[in-house]
Amino acid sequence: MPKLDHNLLYCRIENARTPIKQIAQHLNKSSQRLKYNLSVLEKEKIIHAPYCIFDYSFLGLILFRVYFKGGYVGEKDKHKIISELLENDYISTIYELTGEFDLVAEFLAPNPSRFNKELKKIIASLPMLNDYKILLNVVSYVYPRHYLAKNTVLHTLHVEKIVGGDRERETFSSNELSVIKNIVGNPVIRYSHLARKTDLNIKTIKSILKSLSKRNIVKGFKYNLNKEKLGITAARLFLKLHNLGPERENKLMEYILNTKEIVQLNKTLGDWDLELDLEAIDKKGIRVILVQLREEFKDLIERFNLIELNHYHKKSYLPKHVFPEEAEPVKSRSRPTILS
Repeated sequence: MPKLDHNLLYCRIENARTPIKQIAQHLNKSSQRLKYNLSVLEKEKIIHAPYCIFDYSFLGLILFRVYFKGGYVGEKDKHKIISELLENDYISTIYELTGEFDLVAEFLAPNPSRFNKELKKIIASLPMLNDYKILLNVVSYVYPRHYLAKNTVLHTLHVEKIVGGDRERETFSSNELSVIKNIVGNPVIRYSHLARKTDLNIKTIKSILKSLSKRNIVKGFKYNLNKEKLGITAARLFLKLHNLGPERENKLMEYILNTKEIVQLNKTLGDWDLELDLEAIDKKGIRVILVQLREEFKDLIERFNLIELNHYHKKSYLPKHVFPEEAEPVKSRSRPTILS
């Protein structure tokens, strides 16, 4: 494998659909050379499993994050559990942790009642998962991985994506749903292939994608990063806050926005108020951020927990059930509540 080009890596993972010619212009390098380097990144699985950042709240969906504890002992049990979770039409994302919890499943459901039914169905099928915690995700801020780019000028190319929150539900045409289904299933699909899959012409497809982007429904396309191969440490920091006034909250959000190792912020309801996803070239970097946060915001942080993030088995912002031919249609949103 050639020497890793961190600037190229940054450009590719932050927009999986950027044409190579455009990346070459940003990096002032030849398209032919970059095409080869990108093929190596994919072949070595440094970048893999691209995904579409879709704001599910426009479909009236609510995100429930379930943390499972002690669900398996060996690899055989783990594979059985994950295989069954992958079959559930309401689960959009599955990943592993190291620490207090072992496994996380993110459910996207139209209301708490539907989520509860799906969770109970899973527990009945997999009783070893009966020890869990639930958080309701209010809103997520997805930040660019600025810590990867050596050239800070590149940081201006990508900004935070806000997903979730209080949105007016949108109505989608059958053509839009067809494009959404295929672009979520294969975020790097070529327009020509997408035209064959949807039976639409390329001009119509580009118009639909432009409209979805302009309406802030489709917010980007990213690659998963093989952090283990790159020696990157990833962790989730859970924060319980108190004494939170508007001024101090703004200071905290400003700190988070300006800390390049923080790649995602989730505002939640439940045992914790915030989840911060951190990535650093070494563990020391994460510890430094934790110390800085505790010193700078000791008046706000009531308690915290840090858990190592591991392998993603699935990452998506839309579940399978939203597509009519695969499952029942999405119903209107109910007022969210926390389930125990």
